[in-house]
Amino acid sequence: MPIYEYQCAACGRVTEKLQKISEAPLSVCPACGGSLAKLISSCAFHLKGSGWYVTDYGGSRTGAEASEKSDEPKAAGGADEAQKPKETEKADSSPPPKIK
Repeated sequence: MPIYEYQCAACGRVTEKLQKISEAPLSVCPACGGSLAKLISSCAFHLKGSGWYVTDYGGSRTGAEASEKSDEPKAAGGADEAQKPKETEKADSSPPPKIK
């Protein structure tokens, strides 16, 4: 069941009420008897773990950052090392020796 918030127009008091969706909204302030208005409040619902757009695709993380933050353990010397490009040695800028 959701928690709804109401604010009294007369006294300004904010009241929270656990109600079914099918129940009628409150209209009378329990403190002073004034009229109540339903407030829009933020939700406490968070998508956690993998498999959600926000965690898998929604961020601006690169592939390397995403793999570092992955919940899955990596095997040592596994496929990740095979996918990395090998560093090449820098060649001398001098021309090769002439063969006579």
